[in-house]
Amino acid sequence: LLNTTGMSLYRNTVWFLKGLQEYTKGGYEAAARLFNEADLEVNVSGRSFIITGANSGIGKAAACEIAKRGGTVHMVCRNEDRANEARKDVVEQSKNENVHVHLVDMSSPRKVWEFASGFSQNHNLHVLINNAGCMVNQRELTEDGLEKNFATNTLGMYILTTALIPTLKKSENPRVITVSSGGMLVQKLNVEDLQFEKGSFDGTMAYAQNKRQQVIMTEQWAAQHKEIHFSSMHPGWADTPAVQSSMPDFHERMKNKLRTEAQGADTVVWLAISDAASRQPSGLFFQDRKAVSTHLPLASSRSSPAEDQKLMSKLEELAVKFKC
Repeated sequence: LLNTTGMSLYRNTVWFLKGLQEYTKGGYEAAARLFNEADLEVNVSGRSFIITGANSGIGKAAACEIAKRGGTVHMVCRNEDRANEARKDVVEQSKNENVHVHLVDMSSPRKVWEFASGFSQNHNLHVLINNAGCMVNQRELTEDGLEKNFATNTLGMYILTTALIPTLKKSENPRVITVSSGGMLVQKLNVEDLQFEKGSFDGTMAYAQNKRQQVIMTEQWAAQHKEIHFSSMHPGWADTPAVQSSMPDFHERMKNKLRTEAQGADTVVWLAISDAASRQPSGLFFQDRKAVSTHLPLASSRSSPAEDQKLMSKLEELAVKFKC
């Protein structure tokens, strides 16, 4: 049996080779040959969509595609100027004025609770797209004393989703889509150190651990809330501002092979609007419009049901502390 270091080297190598074949622009083009274009020929006017982190990259590309098809889009962003700029672009490209900006810092649990309760009182919601994310390469704490990656990628998403579940349940054909990452394949859930207090800190691995947590949350919610269709997905390796700033070396090395933002967003849009997606079982992990395994072969990355349950209890415990 491989020791822990050997196992993580094995996982990282297998994952990178898989990525070169599947997560690149070439991987997308090969997969897209099997897409049914009619899947996205839908009119979603009258349906309401929240997209977090919608001011650039995959979130903005998804906002654009959904607005073009008549959806009411609520862009949840942190930076006001960038958000208004993005809204202007989305409206121009889609000729749809039903695009609204909400300013929320997803790393602040109180702000997330506040937003969700205000939104629920004033709007209906059919689809929640959890796309906001960050990869902070040093261990940084928020003003609440939470590790920043965990606060944004895991706890913020947990609070937003659980707070909006009652509103989603009132709608027809409600869906929750979470933009995870294939990077989660290199991580096994570690429920004993959610905020990376032990050992040396590695931002990329912290991010991958958060992305594993998102997949598990999706599976858990799907089992609990049968009325809502939950899914998580991997956008592939896309050329987004977030990749450029968080992973400059990777971006430099891979830039000619990276997907466009629209290619990265394709499965998000497909999961959010197509009938074909809602016919898939709830709780699955998708890549290029297909459900795929959440584990690499022989990678010992599976957690036990008890560990998965412990993750949910710990998040609930933390979330309640910050409830307004």
